[in-house]
Amino acid sequence: MTSANTWGLLLDVDGPVASPESRTVRPEIIENLVRLAVAGWPVAFNTGRSVDFIVDQVMNPMIAAGLPADVRVLAVCEKGGVWFTFTGDGPDQPQVDPGHRLPGEFAADVRALVAERFADRMFFDETKLAMLSVEQRVDVANADYMAVQEDFELAVLGLAARRGLGIRRLGQVLPAVDGSVPYRVDPTIISTDIEAVEAGKDLGVRRVLELLEQAGEPAPAVWRTIGDSRTDYAMADELHARGFDVAHVDVRPADGVPAVPYPVLTAAELVHDDAGAVFIARWAAVASGEAADDAGLGPLGAAPEALETAETGRHSNS
Repeated sequence: MTSANTWGLLLDVDGPVASPESRTVRPEIIENLVRLAVAGWPVAFNTGRSVDFIVDQVMNPMIAAGLPADVRVLAVCEKGGVWFTFTGDGPDQPQVDPGHRLPGEFAADVRALVAERFADRMFFDETKLAMLSVEQRVDVANADYMAVQEDFELAVLGLAARRGLGIRRLGQVLPAVDGSVPYRVDPTIISTDIEAVEAGKDLGVRRVLELLEQAGEPAPAVWRTIGDSRTDYAMADELHARGFDVAHVDVRPADGVPAVPYPVLTAAELVHDDAGAVFIARWAAVASGEAADDAGLGPLGAAPEALETAETGRHSNS
């Protein structure tokens, strides 16, 4: 069942919503997210972040900004391994996929590695319930963090090998004794995630659609996805494959826009949450009837010349 009257929003958090520098969300983004949710648009965060991060940086500010008790927002965390919903009354109980939990002994190994060798550049994220994450300290320059990121990841591979865990990192594959490779190391510009290979933004889409179905809410026929990395395109890929009308917003297109069978929207020279703020404001204007779409003229958002559509082709598995 689908709804033709609203658009669904699937939002990566780091980059398009939260600043990758401060790791906080600007008030105008919060206010427009509340406007969208109140207008009846399904708002779903699809992120590698933890429940605690979403509660602190997104949910609590949305409640403070007036999110009503009868309006529900969806949050899929840790790339599909954990999920919950919240209203103006607060969150429900997070659900954790046990198949995504990293072994506790290995988690202890990684925690100790950070403390012993890398604590001056990064910290171990104690809030994760399924995956393991290590993140750049906010008082450290990104170049200094990235200078040691590969050394850290190679050390993680060594720890996994000693535990007999099958793991991969980029082109490196270290199978377990039985030949399986259930885990992967996934770097970002400010962190490294160690996760189940099933984790991903496409899994997050499936979780969101399941949550809507379980609640008896029709899935919108039209969707917008937004992210700052190539892996975030998996959201739009999944929706397109399921027959939805979808466009993807890329807030860091300098990394390269892939050939995909749906529109890719960018905000010209704006990146990260500067670009995210433009589109979220535009969507709020569409939801309130003040704008016709997210690439046309309207009273809110950036100047018209700041919104453009990238020409795209098709990939082989479209």
